[in-house]
Amino acid sequence: MSAVPRMQTTAGRLARLGFADGARAERLLDELGPEAVGDLGLLDSLVAAADPDLALTSLNRLAERDPSVLGALRSDAGLRARLLGVFGVSSALGDHVVKHPEHWSLLGGAHAVRRPTAQELRAELLLAVGAEPGDPEPRATDAGTATLVALRVAYRGRLLRLAARDVTGEASLTEATAELSDLAGAALEAGLAVARSEHAESGSVRLAVIGMGKCGARELNYISDVDVVFVAEPREGVDETKALQSATRLAQGMMRACSASTPEGSLWEVDAALRPEGKAGPLVRTLASHQAYYRRWAKTWEFQALLKARPVAGDPELGEQYVAAMNEMVWQAATRDRFVEDVQAMRRRVEEHARAGDAERQLKLGPGGLRDIEFAVQLLQLVHGRLDPLLRRRGTLSALAALSRGGYVGREDAKALAEAYTFLRQVEHLIQLHRLRRTHVVPEDAGDLRRLGRSLGMTSDPVGEFTTWWRRHAMEARRLHEKLFYRPLLQAVARLPESEARLSTAAAQARLEALGYTDPAGALRHISALTSGVSRRAAIQRTLLPVMLGWFADAPDPDGGLLGFRQVSDKLGATPWYLRLLRDETAVASRLARLLGTSRYVTGLLLHAPDAVAMLGSDAELVPRPAEALLAEARATVGRHPTAAEGAVAAVRGLRRRELFRTAVADLTGHIDIEQVGQALSTLNDTTIQAALDAAISKVEMERRTPLGTRFAVIAMGRLGGFESSYGSDADVMFVHAPLEGVPEREATDVAFAVANELRRLLALPAPDPPLLIDPDLRPEGRQGPLVRTLASYAAYYGRWSSPWESQALLRARFSAGDRWIGTALLELADPLRYPAEGIADAAVLQIRKLKARMEAERLPRGADPALHTKLGPGGLSDVEWVAQLIQLRHAGRLPSLRTTRTLETLRAAVAEGLLSASDEASLTQAWRFASRVRDAIVLVRGRAADSIPAGQRERALISRAMGYPQDASEDLVDDYRRVTRRARRVVERVFYED
Repeated sequence: MSAVPRMQTTAGRLARLGFADGARAERLLDELGPEAVGDLGLLDSLVAAADPDLALTSLNRLAERDPSVLGALRSDAGLRARLLGVFGVSSALGDHVVKHPEHWSLLGGAHAVRRPTAQELRAELLLAVGAEPGDPEPRATDAGTATLVALRVAYRGRLLRLAARDVTGEASLTEATAELSDLAGAALEAGLAVARSEHAESGSVRLAVIGMGKCGARELNYISDVDVVFVAEPREGVDETKALQSATRLAQGMMRACSASTPEGSLWEVDAALRPEGKAGPLVRTLASHQAYYRRWAKTWEFQALLKARPVAGDPELGEQYVAAMNEMVWQAATRDRFVEDVQAMRRRVEEHARAGDAERQLKLGPGGLRDIEFAVQLLQLVHGRLDPLLRRRGTLSALAALSRGGYVGREDAKALAEAYTFLRQVEHLIQLHRLRRTHVVPEDAGDLRRLGRSLGMTSDPVGEFTTWWRRHAMEARRLHEKLFYRPLLQAVARLPESEARLSTAAAQARLEALGYTDPAGALRHISALTSGVSRRAAIQRTLLPVMLGWFADAPDPDGGLLGFRQVSDKLGATPWYLRLLRDETAVASRLARLLGTSRYVTGLLLHAPDAVAMLGSDAELVPRPAEALLAEARATVGRHPTAAEGAVAAVRGLRRRELFRTAVADLTGHIDIEQVGQALSTLNDTTIQAALDAAISKVEMERRTPLGTRFAVIAMGRLGGFESSYGSDADVMFVHAPLEGVPEREATDVAFAVANELRRLLALPAPDPPLLIDPDLRPEGRQGPLVRTLASYAAYYGRWSSPWESQALLRARFSAGDRWIGTALLELADPLRYPAEGIADAAVLQIRKLKARMEAERLPRGADPALHTKLGPGGLSDVEWVAQLIQLRHAGRLPSLRTTRTLETLRAAVAEGLLSASDEASLTQAWRFASRVRDAIVLVRGRAADSIPAGQRERALISRAMGYPQDASEDLVDDYRRVTRRARRVVERVFYED
């Protein structure tokens, strides 16, 4: 052992080493003698202590009582680390060792690091009270003060050894709490032995002590009330009443033996308030009495308390019988009415009862405290544990690990909760060890915080580091508590009948049929495929599916929903976030079930854009994106494929799939109305055309190895031009170009023709998503006319050959994509035709009316019911649109408010200008909106377009449900449609066909 030069043991050096009062530390070291002053190992151990000043003070006091300790410390580094480690954390244990100096030797040698068994602890404490450990019902020598003092001294000796291993890192948190619980059980057994010494008739009754709470779970604190419940049975031939009286005296005597005040203080309070009826109920009951109470009268929280029940003292066989009987009820408690809500309400009451003044510093009851974690874990256990025996664990950390392994809690969430729980429990232990007092409040004193931080290995800034880590863990614990504890899926799972929750029962097929599945055998095959196996994925599916089956059953097409879910899960099941999202965000799982059970269109989109599931968790994600954002993303996508037009358009189609999904979900969930649907789909179509046009131009330029040489634009027509696209709409367009200066018109036209054809080809390539077909038939001369014209050619044609129907078609014309200058120039060219200054001539009106009548007669599909045809039927889309367009042709030349490509805007402007009554506009608008919704619903439900309300009852039912009608109300849909369109047709006949 090398000596430290005297000049280096000054007060300043000691202060720099970590002593708060360097001068005092120097004086105390001097008092230990010259060997201690020069002992580097001793000084290092003192400096390593959480509170070097406290450790040195206790060491000085001990050395006064037993100077031999100094020599032992020099020769045994393990003893030195343990003793000074305890002294630096606990002034109370320092006092104990000073009072009982023989106990310091307990911390030296190999036995000091060995973890004792529960049997060894029981034997040691029984011997302390003079009882024979091998006796089945050990009895103490007496119940006097000396016996109780001996029990306390032996108990604290064991507490000292555990604390030493704990503070030096030789015992983990789980090991420490388990040993504290075993030590408490041993003390209860010794207390019971003391009680037997007071009562000669104790042999007439069997008494078992059931540990509850942290004692039952083997996660006890250093200083805590020990919660117990007593169960007794009379011996054969003994009257039950007398036996219970004897058992009650034994129980009371045991409680006194542990909690009575002595010169060595008390151990802790034994709390039996968790028994049936609480403090108002009898202290001891028979097993049958316990069972009767819990079956008939117990409240929800009482079953939660029984989750931790464990025999800890007394008759072990009776204790096991009690736990087995209670477990039968505990693991069915979640099926009780409002079970989940009751547990959540209990947690809120506990929070409210926490003292307002120190709630934020409460490790146990405050926000982000231990109770947050424990309540969340226990609720998850109780809900899922009735079907999964692997969750039936008493300890919080072991239960959390099981919940994670079973997929009920995400791995990262479980890891964060376990870390927070471990940290908070360690802090709780350190706070309690200081003075061996029952407290859960983080101190405010800087010195106390410094000791806590250093105890946890934080040396650079103990106070700051400790505070940061404590707040961080508390915030994370609170966040995860609210995420897991208030997860609506818990309520849904808890309410499921066991026959329904167990997917593999023999009655499952009949149950599925009763729920509304038309192919229950097929449904069972899907369920088996999703849930079979031991993978985490299958485990989470086994949690989700019982609830989701009910959600599918509430959807229009349960079979389609389950099939779609299997298909999407097969696509995404190996993706870590997918099932985690469904499990943790019940709104996502519920919404997904509803969508898959309603819409083949949505299911098809998800199969090829499965990542879009992620947007179901937020209503904000369902807001259609602005045109500018879409266009920027689309152009960036094309830019990543500069030499492969097909790849560029395929990537843009991925964007389109995602946005179609967003719009369809927003539509089906009622977040947007039919006008907003048309706007969103038309904007998306414009974006898709622009991106494909960029790719087409790039390809043509590369092939020709020359710039385009002409300005090229796409003009939207029809429903696209009116921002009224539906899910099944083609893109009606015209193409216009204008050669750049110096470029021959013929050459420019050839290039423009190549671009137009390449655009059409790219968008027509086979793909899994809904196609966007380019339809250029509304161009001059229709299919017989050239695909692309110059601006001058359009001017010549419209100036000489234009017919009334072409003027009418131009009412929908607007710029869609390409060169805006040339697109705007064409629209300016079209304005005189579509907005004639003097209005349309009577002859032209007559021609339009005849065309409309012929279209109704000739274009309606053979066999179709005209009254149910949404486009050409009476009061349908065509009727309303032609009324609006005729008003525009007659009056838009003098009334700029009518110059819009949108049907409903035209009707509203017509009312404002006095051209249409408000009631007529309401009738026409209602019919147009209704017909548009029906057409869109048909596509969403069937996955393909159609114009007529289907004749089949099942398809009608699916469409009506998608539109928000209740079950079995498909005829209401038809009746409503007929009524609305009849009113609109009367307006059409009066406004369109009459002068």
